[in-house]
This record gives sequence, structure tokens and C-alpha cells, in this order.
Amino acid sequence: MKIAYLCILIAVLLPYVWVTIAKASGKRYDNRDPRGWLGKQTDAKALRANAAQLNAFEALPGFIAAVFMAQFAQVNVMHITLCAVAFIVFRILHGVFYIGNKHQLRSLVWFGGLICVLILMGSAIVKIV
Repeated sequence: MKIAYLCILIAVLLPYVWVTIAKASGKRYDNRDPRGWLGKQTDAKALRANAAQLNAFEALPGFIAAVFMAQFAQVNVMHITLCAVAFIVFRILHGVFYIGNKHQLRSLVWFGGLICVLILMGSAIVKIV
């Protein structure tokens, strides 16, 4: 479970990677009003990096719940680990493709991450029933 827990930590930190890129991509960053500053950006890369940040935060609850559901249901640890690692790979690629404006690839890897979450939740449900 150590690797799956490490994946949760990585997933928690990922949005901060994308927002750092957003802040570095736009005009001079204003820390007095970070949300307002991000909202005023016109640089496409900064806007996409901010959107990647928001999407990464949105993906967190489902992933964390899925890992804990699978652990609680005593799903095979290797199964949990593989799904968690795959989720992280998909989420990293999602941010890279989002920032790089590769919308079709971004959508594909977003779906891959969702499938990982659904597999973990489904495995927990099947194991308990």
C-alpha cells in the first residue's frame, strides 16, 4: 500500500505543479490577488495550465476515495498499486497535454484516469458483495 499512498501524495501535489507553470507563463504574478490575477491572464499557456490545475483538484476526491475503498475491501495490493500508478501517469500526461494544447490526447488520458478510479471502486464493490 505504500506505493498507492505515495500516489495519493503525488496526486495532491500535482495541481501545484500546474499552477506554478501558470504563474510562470503569464504576465508578472501578483500574489496579493492570485485568483484575480489568474482570471485576467490572456496568455493561452497560462490559462491552460490553470485549467489543468483546477481539473487536477477535481480528480482528487474520487481517486483518494477509490484507493481507500479498495484498501478497506481488501482488494489485492498489487491491483491497487497498478491502478494507482496508472492513474498518476494518466494525470501527469493530462496536465502535459492540457498545457501543450493537445486536446484529443488530453481527453483520452483524462478518460484513462477515470477508468482507473472506476476499476478501483468496482473492485471494492465486488470484493465486499
